[in-house]
Amino acid sequence: MIRLPVRRALISVSDKTGVVALGRRLDAAGVEIVSSGGTARVLRDAGVPVTAIVDVTGAPEMLGGRVKTLHPIVFGAILVDLDSPSHRADLEERGIEPFELVIVNLYPFEETITAEPSEAEAIEQIDVGGPAMIRAAAKNHAGVAVVVSPDRYDDIADAVEQGGTTREFRFELAREAFFRTAAYDAAIVNWLERDGAERLVLPMEKVASLRYGENPHQPAAMYATPGLDGWWARAEQLQGKEMSFNNYADANAAWHLANDLPAGSVAILKHMNACGAATGSTMVEAFERAWECDPLSAFGGVVALNGVLDEDTATAISRFFVEVVIAPEITDGAKATLERKKGLRLLIAPPPSPFDLDMRAIDDGYLIQKRDVVTVDTTTWESKTRDPTASEIRDLEMAWVIAAHTKSNAIVLVNNGAAVGVGAGDQSRIGAAERALAKAGDRSRGAACASDAFFPFRDGPDVLASAGIVAIVEPGGSVRDDEVIKSASEHGVALMFTGERHFRH
Repeated sequence: MIRLPVRRALISVSDKTGVVALGRRLDAAGVEIVSSGGTARVLRDAGVPVTAIVDVTGAPEMLGGRVKTLHPIVFGAILVDLDSPSHRADLEERGIEPFELVIVNLYPFEETITAEPSEAEAIEQIDVGGPAMIRAAAKNHAGVAVVVSPDRYDDIADAVEQGGTTREFRFELAREAFFRTAAYDAAIVNWLERDGAERLVLPMEKVASLRYGENPHQPAAMYATPGLDGWWARAEQLQGKEMSFNNYADANAAWHLANDLPAGSVAILKHMNACGAATGSTMVEAFERAWECDPLSAFGGVVALNGVLDEDTATAISRFFVEVVIAPEITDGAKATLERKKGLRLLIAPPPSPFDLDMRAIDDGYLIQKRDVVTVDTTTWESKTRDPTASEIRDLEMAWVIAAHTKSNAIVLVNNGAAVGVGAGDQSRIGAAERALAKAGDRSRGAACASDAFFPFRDGPDVLASAGIVAIVEPGGSVRDDEVIKSASEHGVALMFTGERHFRH
C-alpha cells in the first residue's frame, strides 16, 4: 500500500469544531499548517503553530473577508501535478510549496436560510473561496487529500500518523468533497428559486442498502437529502429483521396517518392503505377496534400507534402476525413482551418531518408536488342537508382523515371512532363504496362515510344510505351535486361538502 506523506496542510474552516485537536495531531506529525484568518487565530490561541495565509500570498484579506484564499499561490499549491515537469517548473519559478492536504468547510448557508434571513444576510453566507478550494483539491486527488467535514478529522489524522494518505482514501474523500459542493450549490439554487421553482436540485446520498425493492429482482437502496430529518432517520429499531423497501413504504404511510388521527389512535395499513384505524379509551382498546375493521387484510400489515405502546397493547398485538410496529414511546413491559416475536420489526419514532415535497418518477422525469395536508376544520364544511350530530361529526372527521391517506377511489366508513370498512384503489367510486360496505357488513348501520373526491352520480349515496350510513362528507363540485344532495336528503343522511378533495394515486 503506497502512502503519500503529508508535509503541508491548508486549513480554512467556518465550523471550528474539532479543528484544534486536529491541528495538534498534524503538528505533532510534523505537518506545516497554513491557515486563513479566523481559523489561524483559533489554532494560534490554542498553541498550535500556524502560518497565516496572508504571509504566504503577500496579499492581505480584502472586501471584508470575501477575498482571502483566491490567489494563484494558493491554487497553484493545490492544483500542481508533481509528475509534470512544467508544473514543477512553474512552482519553483514562483517559490510555491505544494499542499498534500486541504481541510475546508463552508460558510453556513443552509443553516442561515432556515432562520428566514434578509436577502443580503443570506447572500453574504454564499461561500466562494471555500468551494473553489474544495473542488481544486478534489480534482487533484491524485496528489492531494481533501477533507470537508469534522467527521473525517480522526480518519485523516490517523492516515497522516501512519505515513500518509493512500490513493483509495484520497479518491473516497474527493467523492465526498464533490458531493458537498454539489449539495451546497443545490441549497443556493433552491433558495434562489423559492418563489419561482423553475429549477429544483435535490442532492441525494445513499443512507442504506436494501435487500431488494418491491420484488426480489429489483435492486434498491434508500437515499436522502443531507441532514436526514425524516422520522425514519431518527427512529430507533429495537428489534426484528432489517427494514425492506416495502416495510419502509408501508411504515411511512402508516406513521403519517397515525399522526394525523386524534391522540390515542391506532392505524393498521397494508400496501399503503388503511385496513383499520380507531381511537379508544386505552391504546389496547384502540388497537383491538382497529384490528376488527378488516382482520384478513391486517394480517402481515403495519401497526402505528400515536400514543405509548404499553404491555397490554403489546400483548394484544403479539397474538397476530404483523410486519412492523411503530410508536413514539414504549414501556419496558411492552418491550419485553414483543421481544418474543423475533421477526417483528419494532420502531420507536419521532413525528414525521415538515418536508413537503411529494416526488414520483415517470420514465425519464419526475412529477413533483407539495405534499397533501389534510385538515379537519369542520367550521369550513358546508352542510347540504340536515346538520350532523356531535358524534356524527367526530366520525366524519376521522373518516375524512383516513380517506385522505387512502388510494383513490377511496370510501371510508367509521362508526363510533373506529373504521369499519375501507374501499381503496377502486376504478369507480360506486365500486369503492360497495367494497367498503362489504367489509363493514352490519357495522355500516349508523356509520359515517368519507369520500376522497365527489360522487359523480347519486348511485353512491343511494347504496350507502340503503346500508345504514347516516352521514357523508365529500368535497362537492360535481355537475350532478344537486342529484347527490337530493339522494342524501331523501334518505335523511347528513351531507357535508368540504370544498377540497384528497386524491391519492
